[in-house]
Parts: sequence; structure tokens; C-alpha cells
Amino acid sequence: MKKKIIILTGAGISAESGLQTFRDADGLWEGYNVEDVATPEAWARNPVLVQNFYNERRKAVLEAKPNAAHLALAELEKHFGTLIITQNIDDLHEKAGSKVVMHLHGEIVYSRSSKNAALLYKLQKPTIEMGELCELGSQLRPHVVWFGEAVPMISKAMHEMPQADIVILVGSSLAVYPASGLLELAKPGTPVYIIDPKIPNVNLPKNIVKIEEKASVGVPVLVSELIKNE
Repeated sequence: MKKKIIILTGAGISAESGLQTFRDADGLWEGYNVEDVATPEAWARNPVLVQNFYNERRKAVLEAKPNAAHLALAELEKHFGTLIITQNIDDLHEKAGSKVVMHLHGEIVYSRSSKNAALLYKLQKPTIEMGELCELGSQLRPHVVWFGEAVPMISKAMHEMPQADIVILVGSSLAVYPASGLLELAKPGTPVYIIDPKIPNVNLPKNIVKIEEKASVGVPVLVSELIKNE
């Protein structure tokens, strides 16, 4: 039976493909205050600004290409049972060829109903226009989880974590939820690999292996090693 590997990915893996996502302490995302573009209150206050902001982010996502880290994780899927749990809203894992991907914070290449979050629509163009409505007659919005909104997929992710034989964390600070909380749900003794240029100096369990490299360097090396020792 194939070993199950769960990979948690964050902003660091997408940044190497040119996508800037919110992670900095200054609270800015592409020069915007997060409170102005990534909260339900912002949408209620100025939906045009929010819509335009995500239209621009979506254009960047559609132009972005997966990097060596994304491609290596897709290769890993051919040898192991893998699940990628990502905090990123881009589709770079899918572009690289990964088939089993769980998006905790939504997917920017989909729109969704403002009235019923279960009504999703795969976008055939880069933009959502004001006046474009769902079948219930409400304005379409980006399918992303804003700050202050529930994370619908988190319970499913929590259920998956104890089933992992190996865990890999890529491009995400250990200090940031949900990555930190999910790591704690792995079975005791499960090997955990952390790949990031700046791994926080915190009390890490003995089973954690630190690879202090950027994703595009560290992930291919680790994947090659895991496949070799399969």
C-alpha cells in the first residue's frame, strides 16, 4: 500500500511564480490595506473596489506559471498517495499536474454567489463584472475566503491530517494558522519536513527535518529523495 503524504503549501511557493499574497506584517497586499479589499465589510462598503482588486489578481494568476516546486509535487503524486492542502487561491498546483488539491481559502478562478456560497462557477474569462448575477439573482463575487469568514474546508483538512505517513510544509510560516494547527494533528512520530528559507526558531518536535531553502530548490531535492527511497 502506498504511503500517504500530505503537503501543506503557503504563500512562499506561489511567490516564486511571481504572485504576491498577503503575508507581511504591514497588512498590505499589493499596496492595498487588507481591510479594504479582503473582508466582508469591504465588500459591503465598496464592492467595485474589491471586485476590481480580485480581477487584477486573477489576471496575474492566469498568466503565472508553476515553478520547479509545483512540478516536483505533481511528480510525487505519481509515486505516493498525496494530498496538497494549500492556503493559496491560485491554480498553480493544478497547472503543474497535481490532481488532489484542497484549497482552504478558495480558488480565484471561480466566482460564487453572494447569496449562497455553495453556488460556484468556473470562470471563462479573467474578470467578474458588477451586474453579473448568479442563478438566484445575487451579484457574483470571487470564490475566496476573506478575513473574518469561516474556512469551510478546515474540518476536512483536520480529518485528513492524522492519516498522513509523511507531512511536508512548504512556504508557510509555522506561526500562521491553519498550518500550525494542522501540523499538530499529525500522528505522533510522523516525519515532518519544513521547506522555507526562514524557518522560525521555535521549539520543534524531534521528528521535524528543516530544509532552509526556497521552495523551488528544496522541494525537488526532497521529492527526488523520497522517490528514490520509495
